[in-house]
Amino acid sequence: SHCLALKPDGSVIGWGGNDHRQTNIPGGLSQVRAVAAGRNFSLALRKDVTVAAWGNNDYGQTKVPDGLAGVKAISAGYHHSIALLENGRVVAWGNNEYGQTDVPEGLEEVIAVSAGGWFSLALKANGEVVAWGYNGWGQATVPHGLTNVTMVAAGGSHSLALKSDGTVVGWGLNFYCQ
Repeated sequence: SHCLALKPDGSVIGWGGNDHRQTNIPGGLSQVRAVAAGRNFSLALRKDVTVAAWGNNDYGQTKVPDGLAGVKAISAGYHHSIALLENGRVVAWGNNEYGQTDVPEGLEEVIAVSAGGWFSLALKANGEVVAWGYNGWGQATVPHGLTNVTMVAAGGSHSLALKSDGTVVGWGLNFYCQ
């Protein structure tokens, strides 16, 4: 496992496991506004709204789709990557063994994304959560009646949603009370 940090000047530092050079920041990478650490790979969103990726590419997770631009946010799963575009659409690439990069058809008006282990989450502008990919522990089964969500977060095998009233709803694997 590894960590990335974004410095105030837009540069990135990395530390931790480096068996796939995931903490070796590419030369010339600057003007970064967001970072994401996956399993043995790294993503950076530049201020020019393009994405840089490096580290393990066994599943194509660092092969940024040609022409990808207008990116608003990024997230990294175990072996897949997600980008939220400024137009509210989602692009995903990398390992698709469980459908985690098969963005649901018609998914629009997205305001946030989060990549889990082998699944993905999207939050729509209307507060609706959409999930897809591996569902072995129920992490991609959005609880019935979940509304008014303002933020989502995907863990390895669980999902979390922050509601507008300040409550948090969690679902999926709960071996460690996550």
